[in-house]
Amino acid sequence: MCRLKSKFALGFAVFALSASLNADEGMWLFEHFPKNVVAKKYGVTLSEAALNHMRQSAVRFNNGGTGSFVSANGLLFTNHHVGADCIQKLSSAGHDYIAQGFSAATLDGEKACPDLEVNVLLKTEDVTSRVNNGVTPSMPAAAANQKRKASMSAIEKECQAATGNRCDVVTLFSGGQYHLYQYKKYTDIRLVFAPEFGIAFFGGDQDNFTYPRYDLDIAFFRAYENGKPAHVGNYFKWSKEGVKDGELVFVPGNPGTTGRMATVSELEFYRDVSYPLTIARLKSLIAALTRYSDESEENKRIAQENLFGQQNSYKAFNGFMRGLKDEKLMAAKRASEAKFRQAVASNPARREEFAKFWDEISTAVTDFSKFYRDYFLFERTAIRGSELFSIARGVLRYADETAKPDSARLREYTTSGLPSLEQELYSTAPLHDSLEIAVIEDYFQFLVQELGAGHPMAVKLLQGRSPHDAAAAYVSSSKLKDVQERKRLAQDREAVHASQDGMIVLARLLDPDARRLRKEYEDRIEAVLVSSASKIALARYEISGGNEYPDATFTLRLAYGAVKGYKNDAGKWVPYATTLAGLYEKGTGKDPYVIPGSWLKAKTALKLSTPFNFVTTADTHGGNSGSATINARGEIVGILFDGNIESLPNRFFYDDKQARSVHVASQGIIEALTKVYKANRLLAELTGAGVP
Repeated sequence: MCRLKSKFALGFAVFALSASLNADEGMWLFEHFPKNVVAKKYGVTLSEAALNHMRQSAVRFNNGGTGSFVSANGLLFTNHHVGADCIQKLSSAGHDYIAQGFSAATLDGEKACPDLEVNVLLKTEDVTSRVNNGVTPSMPAAAANQKRKASMSAIEKECQAATGNRCDVVTLFSGGQYHLYQYKKYTDIRLVFAPEFGIAFFGGDQDNFTYPRYDLDIAFFRAYENGKPAHVGNYFKWSKEGVKDGELVFVPGNPGTTGRMATVSELEFYRDVSYPLTIARLKSLIAALTRYSDESEENKRIAQENLFGQQNSYKAFNGFMRGLKDEKLMAAKRASEAKFRQAVASNPARREEFAKFWDEISTAVTDFSKFYRDYFLFERTAIRGSELFSIARGVLRYADETAKPDSARLREYTTSGLPSLEQELYSTAPLHDSLEIAVIEDYFQFLVQELGAGHPMAVKLLQGRSPHDAAAAYVSSSKLKDVQERKRLAQDREAVHASQDGMIVLARLLDPDARRLRKEYEDRIEAVLVSSASKIALARYEISGGNEYPDATFTLRLAYGAVKGYKNDAGKWVPYATTLAGLYEKGTGKDPYVIPGSWLKAKTALKLSTPFNFVTTADTHGGNSGSATINARGEIVGILFDGNIESLPNRFFYDDKQARSVHVASQGIIEALTKVYKANRLLAELTGAGVP
């Protein structure tokens, strides 16, 4: 599954190569979509009206995925694995909607998610000059970085106050451009339909990032306003014919972090420093969650979504490493960079202005490698997988940061972002002490493994206790499961710093070093990278003539490509689509190939030749999960849910020889809703024959 997992990336946003007629490359800004390239290659011309319709029909699920409106009454279409966080939080021991699925028979039966936010992009505005106002060439990089961030916060605050919308200043082209994105925000999101996990993720982790696939990775939600279904003017209609081999498709979505044109030194940093640590951390956490799950069926239910997310990330990062360890790909990258640098050096004016910046980036990442481990462990991914720690740190920092002016706050605590932060911080979703103890214990064990038992941080956190006993003490003495207690502490800085709540104490113990390392990163590393990479981006822009797209930033982009099979490593042709018949052929009755009972019962009624999953050359990445797959008539022919393993190196090196995006076919979805689930109310709304 290609759900967004980008928190480990450095966030370098740099120019990507122009798409050519020989490849369907590009995660394009809507305002710069290469209509002429698509028209020349496929004979299809997108009008501005069509682009605007796609932009306003697509939505961003703020938990890391994409979706789209599919009816005028706020009906939302996304992946099961994008919606699984809400589905898990709505579940209980008596009503396991992850395992058993869910279908609301009536509007009143739709269940409200405790903390889900969905955004619709309304407009964008170039605010580069405003962000850079007051930044001078002679200003130290750290001061310039702080000045830009303060300007970004001020712009967002002003926009939110004037419009009531969510307002985010997005960094594009490594800081070469800054755009203000205005979103309409929906926070009352309710679950309408979800299939069983067994069919949504058929094949489990074993088949994740592979193809052929047989997954019904779909879910339907509904956006509400003022307690009633939201009325929307733009939504995608369902195709009557469904997907066809060879046809052009469009994929509007929110791809996460990519590094297509990261410098060689950055790629080597990922390969040698950051990704190995990330992979080791994920491996440890997966083992802990697996042990916890094996203890009981209830533990398995509680941990399922957490474990799924960690396994997904582990496989993804190993796929990224596959590209970085491929000597042919790295050699091609080195050659490309050398050619670009030569083009810069061949012009005296460009050489004087730009040549030094590659060396500045190399020096910065070398510097970063010296303290990256501690930064990763204490700040960037401290206690990954623990909801309770995320809340504790959020409460502590909320109290500290809101006492400051916006210009001095950490970016995630500025005024414009507080409503979204508060929805997450004060979520009523259930928390489970036993799971929290298992996750925090694993973090302590990993800390000791990486730093040594005598490291000051390990000594401070464990205080002579075993990792298990320390984790149990912090969790059992916490009252943060009570939302009112969270609110009380977040609004009272003195109280939160005097609190003896176990999880608040843990957050306070980590915070001084975490904040110090974050400041060190922002002042010494991020500041140089933004300054230098933006200059390299400017050089690329001059040399290429401006036909470029920025690296992904979990903001709305438009990709395109053909429905097309490929030859695998064995030289065997892999057809563009699988069928429902293939599901039954692959089912063994043993995990992870257990076909749900509802599908076994419906087998004789199904048209088994119906397309189920299919692949395209569309250029997508994590965060695109849940993106509608649209034909040239603007109709839904599927939904993206994954990429094959060959596509993972596309994070850095685009190639469409074997790399494919993986989608659920619209025909298979309708067949399942009709004959397996008999979801007549949902079907009527999708086809326009009925209302909620």
